[in-house]
Amino acid sequence: MMRRFAVAVSAVVLLWVVSPQAQGKRFITEKDLFKFTWIADPNISPDGSTVAFVRVTVNEKENRYESSLYAVPTDGSTAPRRLTSGIRDTTPRWSPDGKQIAFVRAIDKDGKTQPSQIYLLAMDGGEAHAITDVQRGAGNPTWSPDGKTMAFSASSGPDRQEKPDGQAGKDPEKPHQSDLQVITRAVYRANGNPTYVDNEHRTHIFTIRVPADAMDKPAPRQLTDGEFDEGGIAWAPDGSKIYFTSTRVSEPYYTEAGAELFSVPAAGGELTKIAGIDGSIGNISVSPDGRRIAFVGALSGKPIRSYSQPDLWITDATPGTTPKNLTASYDYDVSGGIGGDQAAPRGQNRKPIVWSRDLSSLLIVSAEKGSANLKRVTIASGKIDAVTDGPQDVVAYSATPDSSTIAMTLSTQTSINDISILKTSAKPQQITRVNDELFNGITQSQPEELWYKSFDGKNIQSWILKPPDFDPAKKYPLILEIHGGPHAAYGNTYTHEFQWMAAKGYVVLFTNPRGSTSYGQDFGNIIQYHYPGDDYKDLMAGVDEILKKGYIDPNRLGVTGGSGGGLLTNWTITQTQRFKAAVAQRDIADWYGFWFTADFTLFQPTWFRKAPWEDPQDFSARSPITHVANVTTPTMFVLGDQDYRTPPANGGEEMFRALKYRKIPTVMVRFPRETHELSRSGEPWHRIERLQHIVGWMDQWLQGKKTAAYTNP
Repeated sequence: MMRRFAVAVSAVVLLWVVSPQAQGKRFITEKDLFKFTWIADPNISPDGSTVAFVRVTVNEKENRYESSLYAVPTDGSTAPRRLTSGIRDTTPRWSPDGKQIAFVRAIDKDGKTQPSQIYLLAMDGGEAHAITDVQRGAGNPTWSPDGKTMAFSASSGPDRQEKPDGQAGKDPEKPHQSDLQVITRAVYRANGNPTYVDNEHRTHIFTIRVPADAMDKPAPRQLTDGEFDEGGIAWAPDGSKIYFTSTRVSEPYYTEAGAELFSVPAAGGELTKIAGIDGSIGNISVSPDGRRIAFVGALSGKPIRSYSQPDLWITDATPGTTPKNLTASYDYDVSGGIGGDQAAPRGQNRKPIVWSRDLSSLLIVSAEKGSANLKRVTIASGKIDAVTDGPQDVVAYSATPDSSTIAMTLSTQTSINDISILKTSAKPQQITRVNDELFNGITQSQPEELWYKSFDGKNIQSWILKPPDFDPAKKYPLILEIHGGPHAAYGNTYTHEFQWMAAKGYVVLFTNPRGSTSYGQDFGNIIQYHYPGDDYKDLMAGVDEILKKGYIDPNRLGVTGGSGGGLLTNWTITQTQRFKAAVAQRDIADWYGFWFTADFTLFQPTWFRKAPWEDPQDFSARSPITHVANVTTPTMFVLGDQDYRTPPANGGEEMFRALKYRKIPTVMVRFPRETHELSRSGEPWHRIERLQHIVGWMDQWLQGKKTAAYTNP
């Protein structure tokens, strides 16, 4: 749960109202999700002429997402063309000479999806062919500078040994193999993984010679081994070594240890530690001359913090150098983003650190006050300049080797990300319009930005989304949306859920209370040991502010949120009776139980100073279930059966049973096979049904539209 447009405008975006009678236009629906096209992982060719990317669509009949590789010229002269025929193709990576693309593909065999492998596709024609055949799959293909070798990630370790014990069954040739799990580590489940965490097989770095053709079958070489995972592969420019990140502590939840920077010879050999900070390192980028390495790092703080703002760092590529924080005085989120529900359900969205041609500056995305834009950081002085600007979210990007051309995907509050090209000293030029045919026939609302003062004078940023046919003379029901995290942020990116609620006749208020990212270190961390608490007061101040505008019916207020927003939804209805409907999604109700059952540990004092049995009063006081006797709001609980981040037993299940006991109208909607990612990448039909139930519950209690499914038989 918790670990986890390009035009400058004034501080307040004026409401844009399009007449519902506009010729050929309609309002958006929940099922438009089936028609969306997503672009992920734009990867520009070395000569800057072409962008390869992952195109994701929905196969409605099969209820699945399908991904394939496409290419489009950077001048936008022709429409994108399909490169691969697979339905699970991701991660396009150009060879240094631009003649081939490596990518990752998973195929179906005997009715099952097989482990992914790395494939090669020649750009002058021909079919793609696999270059790996690794038992547990391969990923993260990374070309060597000379294009002759591919580094990649794969898991390795001992296979489970068969254990003959006299109970092998009827076939003596097949001795019994136990399917029991012997668990020795505190982290034994992971959200999105239907099985237990595999601590026998670790993710390591391999290399393989790039084959001459499909008949050439080179064998991979394993460079790293042992009980630790490695990631973040980056080659030295001379091809002599590979840099990577790793946390070299067997059970890091007992310590404040984070990932550090290491190298290994490309021919194999001993690992060398290059750098570490009092925190975690990721997103590494080696300078073209091989002398320095830039990375994104987040300091843990002394004492340790709940939220640590990421910064841009630089270090020498030789061991023993103290890394330098280039953005120590820049109080925003380096490499941060904005939360919505329309990031591509498949495919990476990389945000690399890009070196300037003269090596004097670095390009990186940063999240500021609900938007994410590219910034240029001067290495010598730490000076930061805007490269892109405006109310938008730079979702992903890549650059040519000389950094002269950048391909990026941009999302706004009314458009799902398309590819734009940015050249030196020029404005971004959009070259794809994959959803225009759909959106040209839809009337959407443009959110109105609203800043307001909270109870203690803090400035809080929010947005108001009104129905497309909004009439200021009418009174509307309101839905307050609360984001999760808690260290995350709403803002200038596309969220289908909000647009559909507005199309259904609701005014939607979405806000970034204290604890949200993109407003500085102090604003983000202020909720440590006070969550939920004053963030709830920020939310209520936002409701009070919008009520002053006169177009909201104070007797028709609804509230919803997921994850941390689900927790705050539960908290809200225990603290006030002003809301007449609530939907808590993937929520927490009981901190005490959550401490023991979530997929990550709280062994460090980030959210709570002590363990539950050492300070039961604090856990109880901050748990909504403790205050459930105050609830009068009809409440729905939306839960994923395989959600290990916010286990239903410590969230909606408790609240549902308590409200049933108290005869408060309540219903629980369970989604089989769904994890904590239900709203973002759940099965397409489940995502639509989730929206239908949320709005259906609001319709029943705020608009008097009864739904038979919510009535006891």
